Amino acid sequence: MTRRTDTPPTWDERTQLTTFLDYARDTARAKCEGVSAEDARKAPLPNSPLMTMCGLISHLRWVEYHWFQVMFLGEEPAGPLTEATDEDPDPEMRTAVDIPLPRLLAAYEDQSERYRRLLSDYALDAWAARPISDGRHVDLRWVILHLVEEISRHNGHLDIVRELVDGRTGV
Repeated sequence: MTRRTDTPPTWDERTQLTTFLDYARDTARAKCEGVSAEDARKAPLPNSPLMTMCGLISHLRWVEYHWFQVMFLGEEPAGPLTEATDEDPDPEMRTAVDIPLPRLLAAYEDQSERYRRLLSDYALDAWAARPISDGRHVDLRWVILHLVEEISRHNGHLDIVRELVDGRTGV
């Protein structure tokens, strides 16, 4: 089982923020432990055909990519997010059913490790290269807080999907 903690080893702001970010990530991974390949691809909510465990992990990976690499660093978008349209706003969730969950989890962990290093290279009050939808620029602190919220919200979705596909609860 994934070991996770929300208690930081020190009480400075950066350590608290990054501890909660890692806690949310680790919780997402823990919710996937032991799920079968078949169950990881099931979409148990009739009106949400993309809501699979594979789809959610893929979404988390690409959301972090978007916020750290595209918005904060100002890189050009790449990967499935470049295929998003009004009719298909979440292609990273749709295409994930063809990728085994262990591979999605490994890619997410590798990316998380890169972003841990990135976070150590910038001040929390460093401004994002790209503005958010209302035209304002956010700082790295806001990006981290936003991702803690985003990942935690989707952890609730992982809870629901996991319980519906195989009955496991309480992770």
